[in-house]
Amino acid sequence: MEPIICAGQLLIVDRMPETTDKDIVIARIGNDLCVKRLRVLDDGAVCLHSENPNYKPIPICIEDNFEIWGKVLHSIQLFSKLKMIALVDCNNFYVSCERVFDPTLRRRPVVVLSNNDGCVIARSEEAKELGIKMGTPYFQIEHLIESKEVAVFSSNYTLYGDMSARVMESLHRFSPEVEHYSIDEAFLNLETRNRNLVVKGESIREKIYRWTGLSVSVGIAPTKTLAKIANRVAKKERKGVVELTSDNLCDEVLTDCVTKF
Repeated sequence: MEPIICAGQLLIVDRMPETTDKDIVIARIGNDLCVKRLRVLDDGAVCLHSENPNYKPIPICIEDNFEIWGKVLHSIQLFSKLKMIALVDCNNFYVSCERVFDPTLRRRPVVVLSNNDGCVIARSEEAKELGIKMGTPYFQIEHLIESKEVAVFSSNYTLYGDMSARVMESLHRFSPEVEHYSIDEAFLNLETRNRNLVVKGESIREKIYRWTGLSVSVGIAPTKTLAKIANRVAKKERKGVVELTSDNLCDEVLTDCVTKF
């Protein structure tokens, strides 16, 4: 049975292979190793093809420092398909905490300043649309704050710590394995059990908002790195929940992240 190569797999390789057309091989070109499908054309020319149609074939020339390092016989999935990782991240956390206790701030531009009211360390979406950047000194945007009626708060870490504890306690209801990553984000191990993970993520969002008044974004993927990227996409595109489980979708999102973010 032909091996299927996906991210996160251990490959079983024959180092003394007799390779033929269409075998999956580990090839060395110069100092680089790659996993590709070997294609031998009618004229005897050799190319290496990717399973992803977005990547062009690599033609092999005589002068290339080329070697078939091994033939892939089998692949083993390293991460359990019964578990996926979710990164739950609060949206505009400091600003959202201030809004919980003052509903009149909703849909109004809001910023939170650092200690001694020096620089902007949190912004609402409305403040971002005004062009206010993270780390901007207060005196540089004072005229904008007055003309646009931006609400300004000094940082209140006692409040933020309390709200963070409420969120983290709530997340333990969704998974026994919760890793607190920062004051406003955490990784969860999710048991899939054939459930729709997007629906699970939406349930987390809805309940966290109901219990704490804070909105969150959820990124779901097989690894922490991909879960972080999925969460970033969920925030940037305001989708709320993004699941990265298929290889094609991972390639598409990673390419998009390079070009857009």
